[in-house]
Amino acid sequence: MPVPAAPLSADCDPPDVQGRLPAALLMAGSCLPVLGAVLLAPVLPRMQEHFEGVAGSAALVPLVLTVPALSLALLAPFAGVIVDRLGRKRLLVVATVLYTLFGTVPLYVDSLHGILVSRVLVGVAEAAIMTACTTLIGDYYTGRVRDRYLALQTMCASASATVFFVLGGALGGAGWQAPFWLYGIGLVLAPAVARVLPTPRTPAATPSGPTASTAERRPFPVRRMAGICLLTAFGAVVFYTVPVEMSYLLDDLDVDSTGGIGAVTAVASLATVLGSVLFTRLTGRPQRRLPVVLLLCAAGFLVMGVSDSLPLLILGAVLNCVGTGLLLPSLLTLAMSRLAFADRGRGTGLWTSAFFLGEFACPLILLGGEQALGDLGTAVGALGLVTLLVAGVPFLLGRATPAPLPHRVPEQP
Repeated sequence: MPVPAAPLSADCDPPDVQGRLPAALLMAGSCLPVLGAVLLAPVLPRMQEHFEGVAGSAALVPLVLTVPALSLALLAPFAGVIVDRLGRKRLLVVATVLYTLFGTVPLYVDSLHGILVSRVLVGVAEAAIMTACTTLIGDYYTGRVRDRYLALQTMCASASATVFFVLGGALGGAGWQAPFWLYGIGLVLAPAVARVLPTPRTPAATPSGPTASTAERRPFPVRRMAGICLLTAFGAVVFYTVPVEMSYLLDDLDVDSTGGIGAVTAVASLATVLGSVLFTRLTGRPQRRLPVVLLLCAAGFLVMGVSDSLPLLILGAVLNCVGTGLLLPSLLTLAMSRLAFADRGRGTGLWTSAFFLGEFACPLILLGGEQALGDLGTAVGALGLVTLLVAGVPFLLGRATPAPLPHRVPEQP
């Protein structure tokens, strides 16, 4: 059956969000949390050597890399509340400046504990940036245009991870502090965001929109978001399994060459990008696609779980990563479809929190599975079986179709 064409307003940029520069700025902002996650990985050994005289440095130095993600996960819901109350654009500008301020602390503070505090604050800024960027994509665009930009957000994050890893390694040759200079990009983005992005206006200010008092009295749709947030946390575990565990799976196959590990990881990353590109070509409601997408992810895990050769492991990883490239934008568009303008900041914050909690839990879950089942490959296969079971959940989420949400009209900057 042919899919009816969407209304013109759903497939076209609003009149005052013209051109690609606003979307490019939002994509760039969405990459900033990725920078914090991978930029420092190549210099951790040199940082460890620098602080080897500090008590507990063996445990504290790795936290420099991981603590922003945990901070982001815990604080994203609060960032969502601030987004809805103070405004998306204003918070994005302020958070981008703070991102640079906190991110460059190691350039002038030579204290491991002081650096850890700054990294927690970097996570606070990242929570605000990620929530505001995703919320603004939902504000500025509708229909398939919004879906394409959400998929592009995934593609940019995946591609930037590789770029930032390479940059971190290159800059690390000048010293462990050198990569922190890249946090200065916030000072470039902040004025561009302030000048280019229009400020969204609530539907309450439009003739056809609900009154402000009605919007304030309406409770946040907790039940509507609970299921998708739980599914998103699981989806994040699925999404990060290959990037986090591939080097260990390769080691089990006696592949210990850093060049070989890098090549296989690059192939998997390209498969994720391919999945995101495929998402932009698909039509229909996200909950109808999710079961098939999860089945594809599960198939990849099962192949990886039984693989006893490098080609078979790569095949499983490619299947899984094509699925995860489809999975993330599918989950995000499903969440957006359930949020009205007045709830979008809080809803996006909850979604972001669920995703990053899943990212944080991923290696712990696989470690527990490895200890319980005997080896990592079997644990990955077991995760594939669980993913098969979870594939039926989107059907339950799709039983209740949310009511049409009011369309927003951005005001002139």
